[in-house]
Amino acid sequence: MRLYSKSVQLILGVLSCFSAFFCQSSFAKEGMKVPPTLLQSQKDIIAAGLEIPVEKLYNANGTGLNNAVVLFGKGCTGEMISGQGLLLTNHHCGYGTVQGLATSQSDYFANGFWAMNTQQELPCPGLTVSFIRSMEDVTERILLGINDEMRDGERDSVIVVRIKNLEKGFRYSSKMDVQIKAFANGNQYWAIMSETFRDVRLVGFPPNGVGQFGGDTDNWSWPRHTGDFSVFRVYAGVDNKPADYSTNNKPYQTKQFFTINANGYKEGDFTLVYGFPGVTQEYISSMQLEHVVNIIDPIRIEARTKRLDVWTEHMRNDRNVFLQYTSKRAGVANGWKKWQGEIRGLKLNNAVEKKKAFEQQFQAWANTDSQGYFAKELLMKMQVKSASKDGVVGANEYLREVVFGIELLGQTAELDKMLTIINSGVPNSVDSMKKIAKGFAGFYKNYDAKTDRDIFIALMPMFMERGGIYVPEYYRTELARFGGSYLEWADYIYGNSKAVSLDKMNEFVAHPDKSKITDDPAWKMYAAIIKVRNEMVTPSLATYVDSLARFNRLYTKARMLMSKYEKLYPDANGTLRVAYGKVKGIDPDGPAEYSFQTNLDEAVLKNNPAVAEFTMPSKLIELNRQKDYGRWAVNGTVPLAFIADNHTSGGNSGSPVLNAKGELIGTNFDRVWEGTMSDYYFDERWCRNISLDVRYTLFIIEKLGGAGWLLNEMKFAGASTKK
Repeated sequence: MRLYSKSVQLILGVLSCFSAFFCQSSFAKEGMKVPPTLLQSQKDIIAAGLEIPVEKLYNANGTGLNNAVVLFGKGCTGEMISGQGLLLTNHHCGYGTVQGLATSQSDYFANGFWAMNTQQELPCPGLTVSFIRSMEDVTERILLGINDEMRDGERDSVIVVRIKNLEKGFRYSSKMDVQIKAFANGNQYWAIMSETFRDVRLVGFPPNGVGQFGGDTDNWSWPRHTGDFSVFRVYAGVDNKPADYSTNNKPYQTKQFFTINANGYKEGDFTLVYGFPGVTQEYISSMQLEHVVNIIDPIRIEARTKRLDVWTEHMRNDRNVFLQYTSKRAGVANGWKKWQGEIRGLKLNNAVEKKKAFEQQFQAWANTDSQGYFAKELLMKMQVKSASKDGVVGANEYLREVVFGIELLGQTAELDKMLTIINSGVPNSVDSMKKIAKGFAGFYKNYDAKTDRDIFIALMPMFMERGGIYVPEYYRTELARFGGSYLEWADYIYGNSKAVSLDKMNEFVAHPDKSKITDDPAWKMYAAIIKVRNEMVTPSLATYVDSLARFNRLYTKARMLMSKYEKLYPDANGTLRVAYGKVKGIDPDGPAEYSFQTNLDEAVLKNNPAVAEFTMPSKLIELNRQKDYGRWAVNGTVPLAFIADNHTSGGNSGSPVLNAKGELIGTNFDRVWEGTMSDYYFDERWCRNISLDVRYTLFIIEKLGGAGWLLNEMKFAGASTKK
C-alpha cells in the first residue's frame, strides 16, 4: 500500500510538472496550443495582440469559437461562415470529393461549380465534418498508479482498458462521440467530445484556373496567387442533429460561426490559426531525424518524381486520364515538393547537429541529476536501436513508395482477399466475393492501365537495383525471363492480369476459380512482396516502432524534468489546436514590392494559356481588365493572399485565420517552401503560413461565380458590409 501511494504521488507530481511544461507562456510564434490550456497563456496571447477574451476562443459551454471550426473529411480543417451551415475550406481539401462528382460532361475542374440556391447543392457521399464540442484532460485517470518500471505490454493493456471504459462513460454522459487520445508521446491524455455530420453538400468550387492556379510550380512557394477555397453546406436532421443524407434534411443551424472582416490588415497585425494540424515531431532524437534527412525523404522524392513525370505526360495527352488522376496527382505532388523543402530547411538550419548538441547537454544532466536516473542510458539505447534499423527503414519506404506506388499491385490485394475466401471453404463464398466486388467500380473509375503500366516501367528498376535482400527471388527470376527488359515484363503482366480492368474482375467474380488467381502474374508479384513484407519488414519495423514509442515517451518526460521552464508543447496529432503570430513578410531572394501580400493584378501577369497550371479563366481576366471588382477593390486591385508567422502543419489546410477580434480574414492553405521543415524544426525567420485573403474568396464567389446570394447569409464586421 505504501509503494502504491508513493507511485501515485510521483505521478501526480509529474502531471503537475507536465501541466506547467506544456503550457508555458511564450512570445515566440512556435507552438500549437491545446485549446483548453489557452487560459494559462492568456497574458502572452493578449500581449501578442488578442483583443477578445480567451474564453471566447474555447469553452465547454457551447459558446466558444471552437464550435465554428470543423474537421473536414479525414485530414483538413473547415470553418462555419453562416448560421445556415455554410462552410469554407480549401479547394484542395474538396478536390477528392469533387472528383467523385465530376464527369467529362460536368467537368467542375475546368468550369467550376456554383449552386444558385440550396436545391442545386450537390450531395457528397462519404464526406463528413466533425465539431469538437469540448476537451477534458484525463491524464490522471489514465495514468494513475502506472509507473515506468511496468513492462510495456502490461502498461499498454491497462491504459487500453481504462481508455475504453472512460470513453464509454463519457459517451453515456455527453451523448456525443468521444475519443481519448494520447498527447506528449503518451505522457498526457485528453478526452475529445465531438459531433460528426454525415450530410454535406457542395455549394461552390472555383475552376482549377483559380483554385489550383500556379499548380506544382507555385506549390509551397511565395509569392502565391492561388484562390484555394471551396464552399460546402452542412445539413442536419429535423432535430438539428447529425443524420444520414435525406432530402428532408435542413441546413444545420449553428449559433457559432465566424464574422467576416473584409476591412484588411497590415504587416505586424495579430493573427490566429485554429484547426487540426496533422503530425509534427519536434522532439525526436537526432538519430530519428537522420533517418528522415538521409533515407526516408530522399526515397520518397525520387519515387514520386518518377510517378509524377509519367502521370503528367498521360494527363496532358488525354483529358479522361486527367480527370482520373488529377486528385491523386495533387496529393502525390504535395508531399513530393514539401519533402524537398523539408530536407533543404533541415540542412540549412543544421538541425541534426543542433539536436546532437542538445543531446550532449541532456546526457550531462541525466548523468548528474537524481531526477534523470531513468534516462542515463536512454540516448545510447536509441542510438544503437536506430543504427541497426537503417536497412528496414529504407525497405519500408521502397515498398510504400515504389512497389505499391504501382496501383495494379495494390489492387491485386482484392484478388488475394477472394483467394482467402475460396481457400476457407466457407458457405456462400460467392456472396462474400460479390460484397468485395462492390468496391471495384470506385477504383476503376479513376484508374488507367496504360498509365499504370508506364509507372511500373519507371519505378520497378529503382526497387530491383536498390532493394537488396528485400527483393523477392521471384522478381529476379521474372526479370531474367524477359531478358532484363522491364518493358516486356510490364507488357506480360498488364496483358494477362485480371486486376487491370473492372470487366475482368467482375467476370472472375461471376466464375470464380482458384487457379485463375494463383496463375495471375500480378497476384504472383503481390504474394511475393507481401511474404517479404510480412516476414522481413513488418516484424522488424514493428519492434523498432515499439521501442521508439517507449524511448520517446521517456525522453519527453526527461526533457520536462530537465527544465520545467523549457518552452515545449505537445506535438500535433490531428487534434484541435491554436497557433498565433503576426502578419509578416519574407523574401529570401531580396527586396520585393509586395513582401506580405499578393493581388489579382500580379496573378493576371502570370496567366499563360500555353501552360495548363497558369491558365486563368477568361472571365476573370476580363473582370480584371475592366477593374470590375465591386466592393472588394483595394488600391485598384483585389488582395489575394498573405503570409504570417503562425506555426502550422498538414491538416491546417482550410483553417480559419482570425484577426485580434476573432474575425475571419483568411483561410490557411500552405506554408512557404523555406519553412516546410517546421514539422521537425521551427525557425520563425523562415516559417510562414500562406493564407487566402477572404476578400478574394468573396470576390470570386460574387463576381466570377455569380453566387452572390451566399453573401446574404454571412455576417460582416463594420464597414465591410458596404456594397
